[in-house]
This record gives sequence, structure tokens and C-alpha cells, in this order.
Amino acid sequence: MASGTTAPPPPVNLKRIVAASLIGTTIEWYDFFLYGSAAALVFNKLFFPDSDPLVGTLLSFLTYAVGFAARPLGALVFGHYGDRLGRKKLLVLSLLLMGGATFAIGLLPTHASVGSAAPVLLTALRLVQGFALGGEWGGAVLLVSEHGDARRRGFWASWPQTGAPAGQLLATGVLSLLTAVLSDEAFGSWGWRIPFLLSGVLVVVGLWIRLSVDESPVFQEARERAEARRAAHDGDAEKLPLVSVLRHHWRDVLVAMGARMAENISYYVITAFILVYATTSAGVSKQTALNAVLIGSAVHFAVIPAWGALSDRVGRRPVYLLGAAGIGLWMFPFFSLVDTGSFGNLVLAVTVGLVLHGAMYAPQAAFFSEMFATRMRYSGASIGAQFASVAAGAPAPLIATALLSDYGSSTPIALYVIAASVLTLVAVGVARETRHRDLADVAGDGQALAGPETAASRAADARTV
Repeated sequence: MASGTTAPPPPVNLKRIVAASLIGTTIEWYDFFLYGSAAALVFNKLFFPDSDPLVGTLLSFLTYAVGFAARPLGALVFGHYGDRLGRKKLLVLSLLLMGGATFAIGLLPTHASVGSAAPVLLTALRLVQGFALGGEWGGAVLLVSEHGDARRRGFWASWPQTGAPAGQLLATGVLSLLTAVLSDEAFGSWGWRIPFLLSGVLVVVGLWIRLSVDESPVFQEARERAEARRAAHDGDAEKLPLVSVLRHHWRDVLVAMGARMAENISYYVITAFILVYATTSAGVSKQTALNAVLIGSAVHFAVIPAWGALSDRVGRRPVYLLGAAGIGLWMFPFFSLVDTGSFGNLVLAVTVGLVLHGAMYAPQAAFFSEMFATRMRYSGASIGAQFASVAAGAPAPLIATALLSDYGSSTPIALYVIAASVLTLVAVGVARETRHRDLADVAGDGQALAGPETAASRAADARTV
């Protein structure tokens, strides 16, 4: 079994690893969130023009949700090969797929040009986006977690998490700039394509950085041990990572899925659905709504590393539970503030919501990484995170829009988020604290191996790492 005392890489190397993961995740989330913002603002008119405006928005969000449906498949495929071939190779592939699909969306003909083929092509490219993102998250956070200093893993692993608000910031910022300088007619005609085409430039930068980093040393050691075991047992094949995850870590997968419910649902209500609610129910212009999300995302980016650092001091669970409880309590004040139509209140509503979301999102990377053994960690973390997204983030804007359409009130939407918060509180409440676990010494039952290396611990490692 590999020693848990391997010295961390030099700070310069670690910072390069963090930068590679952060820039890559920023680009991937930029692509993904750009679609969500465009779905709320223009896709209903460009690809579903024959529908009632709110129905068109529902159909637009339905194609948005399709991307989430592909994420579990991406988690399975990327997790399997990431646990077999390495984190770095799969991260490069995910970036290429996501960037290529986003660039292609910028070239799509609309319904006015090709009729019903337009939404079909849009949906197909959204599937590719979801597939790529399903494999991106697990690889990015593991690359940092498995390189970093164990004492500050929560802090370092939280930096790839800032790729989400950074991508949101970039996507919303570009859209906000375009809507400010272009007329509604120009933006709807051709201006909306610019942010998607910019993805091609961003991908080139991201690839250059990602290709320059090293593979995870923890993974390399685990692969060497696996090869030694196969040689010792005359080439006996190892179990598939997915099989091992479901056998040894099924409870951890369920915990991860439950932990994602409040985090995922609240985020898409606050950042995607708010663009619909604020403009239709609160009488706020789309430019004002975009600016509020822009400011909130900037604060979100800043607080995530702070929450990650706090999880290194007090544990992953306390910080996560604080965020889940806080977001549930904030929902009614959130909508009350938005209903005033005041820009300041809108900014306050979004910003506080995202700060509380950050308390869940920041420790999530280290928390999920520490649950699983090395040779099944990519699969386990990705499956737990991405399967939950189908039930959480995927339908969240769709459900919120449908509730608004049926009831004409924000109360059912607030109750929807509160129910998700309760589920997350239960899931994280029954989980075991993982802060002190050594990623090189996590056994198949999810417990850290402690004390002298015994024959039993060697046997456990041989079965599961």
C-alpha cells in the first residue's frame, strides 16, 4: 500500500494544477451556463416561435434540461476511463467536446431558416454539452485533491468549484454587455451567437494549460499497485470501477446524491429561473436581472475558497449543513426582495443566496473525493454528483417555471427549494466526516485506514484501491 506521507508537490506545481483545473472548469461552465441564460432570454423566440411566450420558455428550458440527462452517461463513461487511464486525458477530451458543441450552437440555423430541424439540432448539441460536463467535474476536482496538501485539501479543491461562478460571471457578463450595446432586434438576429463562438478561443487557451500539467500522483501509485496485483495473480482482471463503487460505496453515492439536491436546485433557481421570474413577475428588465446575477456571481467566486478553508478547520459536514439550512431559510425573503423590483434588493437577494450556496458547493469537492477509494474515485464522485443533477438541477428551472405558470406565485417555488434543503440536511446529517482521511489510504468501505499497515489493511487495499 502506498504511504500516506508522500510529500505534497512544490507550491508552484500545485498552483499550476489548480490553475489548469480552474480555467478548464470555467470554460466548461461558461459554455453550459451560456446555454441556460440564452434559453431564458432568446431561445424561446428563435427555436420555438409558434408557442405562447411562457410555453416557449418552458420548451426552451426543456432543451436545457436535456443536457442534464446526458450528464450521468458522461459520468459513467468518463469515470470508467478516468479510473483506468488517468484524470488528465479525460479532462482534455471533455474540454474538446464541450467547446466544440458550444461553438457549433453559435452556427446553428434558427426555426425561421430550417423549421423543426432547428430545435432538434439544438437538442443534439445540448446532449453533447451535458455528456462532456458529466465527466469534467469529477476529473477536475480529483486532479487538485490528489495533488494537494491534505491539511488544506478543502481550500485547494474548492478552487475548481469557483469555475462555476467564474463561468456564470463570464457568460452573464458577455450577455449583459451585448444586450447593453445592441438593440433587441440585433441581439435576437445575430448578437446572441457571439458568446457561443467565443468558446472556440477559450477552448484553445484551456487546452494549452491542461496539456501542461502532470497526472495525479495518487492515481499513478494506485495504477502501479493494480498492475502489480494483476502480475501476481497471472493477469486476473480487476473489477470494473462502477461495479466496485456499487459494491463498496453505495451508501456514499446516496449521500452525495442527497447532498446535491439543495445545492443544485437552489443554484439554478437563483441564477437561471430568476431571469424569467424577475422579468415576467417583478417587471424588471432583462439587463437589470443579468446585472444582479453578474454581481452575485462575483461575490460567489470570492467566498467559495473561504468556505473551503473553513471546512479544513471545522469539517466538511458543519459547513455543508450551514449552507443547506441557510438556503432553505432564505427562499421566502429571496422572492420578497425580488418582488419589490428594486435593483438593490435584487442584488441582495441573489448575492445572499449564492453566498449560502457556496457553503455547500465549496466543501463538496473535497467531501466527495474523500468518500471513495482511488481506483474508483473518479467513477464514485462523478456518479454521485451527476446522477443527482438529473433529479435536481435539470428540472429545477422547468419546475419553477411550471409552478409560476400554474399558481402565479413564488410560494410553491420557495417550498420546492425548502423541501430540497430538508433532503440535503438529512443526507449530510447521516454522513461521516471525511476531513482527516488520507486519499491514498481510503479503503473500499469508505473508512480511512489508520495505524500500522497490517495484513488486513493490505488485503483491503488489494481488493479495492
